[in-house]
Amino acid sequence: MAVIKLDKISTRAPKGLRKEKIKAETQKILEQLDELQNLLYAESKHSVLVVIQGMDASGKDGLIRNVLGQMNPQGVMVQSFKVPTAEELSHDFLWRIHKHTPAKGMIQVLNRSHYEDILVTRVHKLIDDTIANERIKAINDFEEMLVKHNNTTILKFYLHVSPEEQQQRLKERITDKTKEWKYNENDFKEANQWKEYMKVYHDAFTHCNKIKWHIIPSDQNWYKEYMAATLLYEALKELDMHYPQIKNNL
Repeated sequence: MAVIKLDKISTRAPKGLRKEKIKAETQKILEQLDELQNLLYAESKHSVLVVIQGMDASGKDGLIRNVLGQMNPQGVMVQSFKVPTAEELSHDFLWRIHKHTPAKGMIQVLNRSHYEDILVTRVHKLIDDTIANERIKAINDFEEMLVKHNNTTILKFYLHVSPEEQQQRLKERITDKTKEWKYNENDFKEANQWKEYMKVYHDAFTHCNKIKWHIIPSDQNWYKEYMAATLLYEALKELDMHYPQIKNNL
């Protein structure tokens, strides 16, 4: 598997792509996804786990709303993970994740995930490398178990935003009244640790790669949504699903 180097991957759409054309294509894909999600739900043989990671203001909420939010809410569940509660900290680090894995027929979306426990915890020196490596092994085993024992397709998205775009979006949370509710002073402090975050992300990409990471350029929301929708569409099509039929017992 190729080594992922974020500094070698553009955060923007390839040159020459027309925004309006791509948005129109995305809409067509979303219509097809709606049908595929219905088929997934009806057949109930497979499950899908979408893991969304990225720096603050990389567009995780918007991706969920504009791509995953277009499907039947009966078949799509979303769970956001923030700082662990006291109850969550009293269990192993995967406890709060496992209870939000998808049942057969369902798409489960994780806004942040089990990866926070080898990212934020390392940047803030809450765990050392020995514990991090133990958790990396546990994550690999956990994901492998979901694939093998619950027919789960796992899509891992890293929303690749540039530090310049991140800063602009964070400042909009101060100047744009429709975005003030997102403002968190701590986000600017976290952004100052960009290099440290890139280091631990690269480590996660390198050692938690049994399930492929998809690096999605995210400086332009229209391209981010197109890429995520396309990848989800391709994953669902690969399942070769069929609607259950009434059995003729005559």
